[in-house]
This record gives sequence, structure tokens and C-alpha cells, in this order.
Amino acid sequence: MRRRDFVTLLGGSAAAWPLAARAQQPAKVPLLGYLTGDSDSADSPRRKAFRDGLRNLGYNEGQTILIEYRTAAGSVEKFSTSAAEFSSLNVDVVFAFTAGATQAAAKAMPAKPIVSITPDPVSAGFVKSLAHPGGNITGLSTLAGTELYSKYLELLKDVVPNLTRAAVLSNPNFTTSALALKAMEAAAPALGLSLQIVEARKPDELEAAVGSAIMERAAGLIVVLDPMFLAQRVRLAELANKARLPTIYGIEEHVEAGGLMAYAASRPEIFRRAATFVDKILRGAKPSDLPVEQPTKFELVVNLATAKALGLTMPPTVLARADEVIE
Repeated sequence: MRRRDFVTLLGGSAAAWPLAARAQQPAKVPLLGYLTGDSDSADSPRRKAFRDGLRNLGYNEGQTILIEYRTAAGSVEKFSTSAAEFSSLNVDVVFAFTAGATQAAAKAMPAKPIVSITPDPVSAGFVKSLAHPGGNITGLSTLAGTELYSKYLELLKDVVPNLTRAAVLSNPNFTTSALALKAMEAAAPALGLSLQIVEARKPDELEAAVGSAIMERAAGLIVVLDPMFLAQRVRLAELANKARLPTIYGIEEHVEAGGLMAYAASRPEIFRRAATFVDKILRGAKPSDLPVEQPTKFELVVNLATAKALGLTMPPTVLARADEVIE
């Protein structure tokens, strides 16, 4: 072989090596930032449902997708810290549960796609509309219209038949509180109920709020969805039960913590559906083009031990409709 031919062959091979090496490099494994606003353990039904959803779509955690988990337990500071960590890690997608988590993620990563679960993303300003989100946020709403709030009143009335006055606990700092109050005030007259609004903006105001409900002779309590109330669910249940105040909540974890009953969109189902949004985005879809979904499955959870402690007999009709009964 002539020297010129050898050099040419060697040069051509050298040029081909980087191309071959690049072709053999594995595809980048996507990194997901998972941020929830409450305590969300590794074995919680919601997290399990989310991971099952990803698995059913062909993702194998640790191999074909990496997930960084963060929980804030209602702390605004932890929201911000976790979102900043996700930004520094350059995650590909953020999954955010609760308005606080979504707000922190949007502020820290205004250009990153965010799959959010919040009660009312339109009122919170996260999306322009459910059909056309229009920005970097999409996902699911936990509400299905104002009829959900009237359902709280109906269920409380079923459990306390002579109920004429009920208190509504809300946090004015939470964006959906006004919507909830407006819906319940509209539904109350048809059920023969008058409502008393009590407020708590921080944990140390809960006792005074429950005490105010009792002083005004409320015979039942509706707790509006709120991350702070959820983080304080054990304390809140203790206060309501000590006051012998039958209470209905919007998240089942309140009942697991000792609350009387809850009626809400199925959290596992919503978390499972959230995985499909993550999948679509990782495949190239834009959040602005993915309509926000509303829940189709709702669950009633009843705590019989709490009912007994309150001296209540749960009506058979309510128990028959319950998806879960805690004894």
C-alpha cells in the first residue's frame, strides 16, 4: 500500500470514529422534578399512582426516567428552595401538586414545562383557559364546577338532619376560597341553611376560628381546600372533634387524620392521569396545546370511629354511597 493511500485510509477512519461513537451513545434520560405541597411519602397512594401511570406508559424509573422528589408540607420557603433546586438541576419537566408548588415552580422556571394539579388553575392565573392554557403550564383541576361545593352542604345535611347553621372555614390568602364561598352561599338557601364564614390565615388562628363557629351556634363545619389546612389536618381534626362539630373536608387525608368525612376528586386517579401529561411533553407536546383536564371520578370517605366519638349515627344512605369507610 502506498503511503498516500495509507494516510487517506487512516484519516477517513479517524473521521468516522466520532460519528460511530455519537451513534452509539445512549439517549439522554429525562429528569423530572416532583414537587408536592403536603407530606407525600414514598409509599403514598398518590405517588404510587403517579409512578404506576409512568410505568404503564413505558417508563422505568431509574433507567428511562429519573425523578427528583421534594415535599414542602405547606411551607412557602420549602416551595421556593425546591423549585430553585430543580432549576439548578435543569429538570426537563416539573410535576407540581397544589397552587403553592405550581407558583414556586413557575417563578423559578418560567420557561420549563409544568404539569400542575390545582383546584382552579384559571382563577389562580396559571392558565388562560382550560381548553387553551396558553403558557408553560397545563395539567389537571381538582374541581368540577361549583356543584362540588353544594355537595358538601348536602352531605353534611344528610349526616346532621336538623342542621340549620353551618360554619365554613377558609383561608382568604388561598386563591380558590372566594369561589368556594360564593358557590356555597348560593346553594345554602335551598337546603335551609345559613352559613357563617370563619377564617384562618395561619396555623395559630385555627383554634380561634373553630371557637368562633361554636360561639355562633354552628352545628356543622365545612373546610375549604387549602394547603395550610391540609398540613395541619391532625390539629384541625382534633379541634373540630373536641368541639363536637361534624366536619366535611375536600381531601381524604383529613379523614385519615381523624376528620369525619370527605368528598373529593379521586387523588390516585388524578395523579395517574398526570403521568400522561408528562409523557406527552417528553414526546414533544407543548403545555400551551394540552387542555387542562377536569376530574371525572369523585370519592366519599367516612370515618366511623370519629362519628361514634361525636355521637353520630351515619345514615345507611351515606354509608352505601361511601367509597371508603374507616373503622
